[in-house]
Amino acid sequence: MNDLSDGGGATEAVGGRSSRRPLSPRSARELLQPEQVPPPPVRSRAARHPLVVFFNFFITVAVVAVLIIGGIALYAKVQFDRDGPLTATRVIEVSPGDGVSDISENLQNLGIITNRWVFRAGVTLYGAEGSLQAGEYLIPAQASMREIVDILVSGQAIVYNITIPEGLTSYQIVQRLLADETLTGEIAQIPPEGSLLPDTYRFNRGESRQAIIDRMMRERDRVVADIWSRRVEGLPISTPAELVTLASIVEKETGIADERSRVAAVFINRLRLDMRLQADPTVVYGIWGGQGMPANRIGLTTAEVNRPTEYNTYTIAGLPPGPIANPGRAALEAVANPSRTNDLYFVADGTGGHAFASTLDEHNRNVARYRQIQADAAAAAAARAAEEAARSEEAEAAEDDEASAEEAAD
Repeated sequence: MNDLSDGGGATEAVGGRSSRRPLSPRSARELLQPEQVPPPPVRSRAARHPLVVFFNFFITVAVVAVLIIGGIALYAKVQFDRDGPLTATRVIEVSPGDGVSDISENLQNLGIITNRWVFRAGVTLYGAEGSLQAGEYLIPAQASMREIVDILVSGQAIVYNITIPEGLTSYQIVQRLLADETLTGEIAQIPPEGSLLPDTYRFNRGESRQAIIDRMMRERDRVVADIWSRRVEGLPISTPAELVTLASIVEKETGIADERSRVAAVFINRLRLDMRLQADPTVVYGIWGGQGMPANRIGLTTAEVNRPTEYNTYTIAGLPPGPIANPGRAALEAVANPSRTNDLYFVADGTGGHAFASTLDEHNRNVARYRQIQADAAAAAAARAAEEAARSEEAEAAEDDEASAEEAAD
């Protein structure tokens, strides 16, 4: 063992090995000072390689971007699904040709959605860009953007109706369609008479008028084909076109459902006997065509009844060359399945209906009765007019007397 001086440490050899004892501090200050920290390890050359640095940076940016995009997506989804700002039900219109940009901007301007960009993103995300349909839609209060997209994709737009009464001419039907402002576009030409089926047609705002005409023509063809296939045997008409022509005359002669088949029977019986149909509506059509008798006219004159035209069934035998109006289903059915009667005549009965007869004598009595009803009605109307005129004169005389009395008092 070797002794060292007191000022330093001591090293002993134990079992051939050396052992270092901790040094005792010389003062309390040395005791408070920390031991020396070893330096950090030197980075390897691989960690300092530019590619490694680049990929570390890239991964960091990607993670941050994913977190940002995820946050934006979550925010957008919440906005897309949450209740909208609309406080009351509102009608909106999506015009044909409007894209997602147009629709979203319109919705935001109307206060129906809060953010058009979120709406556009939602439409794109759900693959509905090409599925939004034109039309007029009812948007409920507080509808979310998702609900609005579902409504526009469903195509369940507000439905409008237009009713075309039986017996109108093609010209009159076209005028009705042109007057409806919920329809759009022009009609290429006035369809042939009898080619349209009167009915109630449903459509969405913005549908074209020509589309309604096309539907009416298709429906007419379908209905005529069906009724013609179920006609009774032995009718004196040989084609569906003749069915429509006779049905148009029946339609113009009566608007009473219970009378159609009986009126049809009269004309069927006359055709079988080669009697002229003598139908007043054919006289009207022969003179004024599809526009009809002027509104200021009441009835036909004898000269008009006797005026030869290709439609006047007082002057021609058999059917006219074509329909004089557009008959409805009931008139077509009546001609295809007429009543089984011997009636050859009918005349108005003064109550809105007709009196039928199988002989000329009986018919003449019905005519005389109707003319008497007309005469009585005219006399009653004249009496009422005279009474009203007398009351008006008395009132004027009373006013004059009152005015004279006031002048005398002054």
